[in-house]
Amino acid sequence: MITIFLKILSFTGLVLTVVPSILVFTDAITFDMHTNLMVVGMLMWFATSPFWMKEKEL
Repeated sequence: MITIFLKILSFTGLVLTVVPSILVFTDAITFDMHTNLMVVGMLMWFATSPFWMKEKEL
């Protein structure tokens, strides 16, 4: 259950690193908002992905 929650947060972080680039390219958001969203997405990804991506020990 917790792994699913972590995966959802991780993929949300990835979306926050890709979508703002497209939105700033189309002038839908400002570059400052783009930077803020990218930082939040990066922090979400790096804070949650190691917990569900770690290798299983043999």
